[in-house]
Amino acid sequence: MTETETTPGRALAHPGRADIRLDAVLHALSDPMRLLVVRRLAEANDELACSAFALPVTKSTSTHHFRVLRESGVICQQYRGTAKLNTLREEDLDALFPGLLSTVLKAAEAEAARLGG
Repeated sequence: MTETETTPGRALAHPGRADIRLDAVLHALSDPMRLLVVRRLAEANDELACSAFALPVTKSTSTHHFRVLRESGVICQQYRGTAKLNTLREEDLDALFPGLLSTVLKAAEAEAARLGG
């Protein structure tokens, strides 16, 4: 993404690849709402605005979930205009923890099928 595509002065803090910790990633992925966000981003294979997620929680709780995902290094968030766009940091996660994300996503899919969700 180029500088002109982001909104100046509204940069969000993200950990660098070297600062992403396994315990933080596992914590972020352990919550059902956050896992739902990650599954949707993986399915979309594109960036999605926060408003694209119809999470059954309050707006402040939704904001908290996105912050946990961003600060753990699972997602990248960038402002474009007034929208906050989200992408998975698949490349970073795969480089640090090979197979972790795909394994978690497959397990979540299997669980959803088993539980009818």
